[in-house]
Amino acid sequence: MISNEVPEHPCVSPVSNQVFERRLIEKYIAENGADPISGQPLSEEQLIDIKVSHPIRPKAPSATSIPAILKSLQDEWDAVMLHSFTLRQQLQTTRQELSHALYQHDAACRVIARLTKEVTAAREALATLKPQAGLVTPQATPASQPAAVGAGGEAMEVSEQVGMTPEIIQKLQDKATVLTTERKKRGKTVPEDLVRAEDLSKYRQGASHAGLHSASIPGILSLDLCPTDTNKVLTGGADKNVVVFDRREEQIVATLKGHTKKVSSVIYHPAQSVVFSASPDSTIRVWSVTGGNCVQVIRAHEASVTGLSLHATGDYLLSSSEDQYWAFSDIQTGRVLTKVTDETAGCALTCAQFHPDGLIFGTGTADSQIKIWDLKERTNVANFPGHSGPVTSIAFSENGYYLATGAQDSSLKLWDLRKLKNFKTITLDNNYEVKSLVFDQSGTYLAVGGSDIRVYICKQWSEVLNFSDHSGLVTGVAFGEHAQFLASTGMDRSLKFYSL
Repeated sequence: MISNEVPEHPCVSPVSNQVFERRLIEKYIAENGADPISGQPLSEEQLIDIKVSHPIRPKAPSATSIPAILKSLQDEWDAVMLHSFTLRQQLQTTRQELSHALYQHDAACRVIARLTKEVTAAREALATLKPQAGLVTPQATPASQPAAVGAGGEAMEVSEQVGMTPEIIQKLQDKATVLTTERKKRGKTVPEDLVRAEDLSKYRQGASHAGLHSASIPGILSLDLCPTDTNKVLTGGADKNVVVFDRREEQIVATLKGHTKKVSSVIYHPAQSVVFSASPDSTIRVWSVTGGNCVQVIRAHEASVTGLSLHATGDYLLSSSEDQYWAFSDIQTGRVLTKVTDETAGCALTCAQFHPDGLIFGTGTADSQIKIWDLKERTNVANFPGHSGPVTSIAFSENGYYLATGAQDSSLKLWDLRKLKNFKTITLDNNYEVKSLVFDQSGTYLAVGGSDIRVYICKQWSEVLNFSDHSGLVTGVAFGEHAQFLASTGMDRSLKFYSL
């Protein structure tokens, strides 16, 4: 009321009920002691403060003109533009920082991927080398072995024929007598631990291992299990390597390198830490599993070795070849004891298998014949015609009476060795390729590998199992002890196990 301006610290006079600026009214009361409006007495204590949050000052009279308003607006615009420019600069800086961070993240991801790959490769190499660590000393050479060793530390090939001495023939005869006696003792009784057909029919794939052989040359071509410990698995691959695998530990025990072509046949010795392999490079190699090295090269043939079978004594090896010969070799010395061909047939041999007694054996030929040979006399004693197309696989039953054969005619034939005749033919699907035949150790089941896997029960010859888990052709099948599991290999380079 006194200054005609909005008060900064307003207060009310109870005498006149007017609002005053506190500073000015206090000055007036000090001089006059009365209210400036009503003139009645008034003291400072009587004044009542008014609480105001933020008093708004009216603009100076000078700011009410149009030029002043325009200048004010211009100042506001300049401030907004300056703020916008600052924000744009900050945005550009932030973008650059983000781009740099993304580039660093991408580079870090690439480094991590490369390191992960290197670690995986190192782990695989370590898994391969670990079982061989400290075991690479070559085995002591028996006195009977030739002392000649090649420049690379590898045993030199020995190919001269020594002949079947009376001592060897006697050894074969003695072993056959023992085996026949044992078979008669067992009679027709089936082992108590053998898996029954109704349980076998429930088998499903339990494990699959694809890292045993090279991925660049895919395909596992052959399979064998150690007869005395079927958890020891042996495979031969298109990558020229032989691999020993432990089913229980699920790891590679040894990778054996030396063949110059693919490995088409493999055998695991039942009593020694030794394995055998054959290849189209025309060699048979004897390997030490513990040493991880080749201890013998048997050069028995002039062409691709197509079949391999170990004699029941564990001392001799039978092999067949495209050179039309079969050979009988001593695994200790690497010497070929005898080498025979059927000159009348003039045909490549495709597979070979010993009879369980070891005195006779069978060979398959490229012209669809199965030939039975007497080992002691080295003569062809029987022929089984009937297939069409090359014979791909043959297998003798443990009871010694049956022979199963497969050929490129999509059929499976069973022969009675007592009557020398075909008593059963199982016709498979059109274009079915039979690659592997094997009886279990009791002679109760027969497994067929090829376009898929089939298991038949002997005598009834009915199918109890059929698997088609492999994406490629099945090249090998094998039974675990008492048929408690089934193993298979294929061109999809995987090793699979099936069980309950």
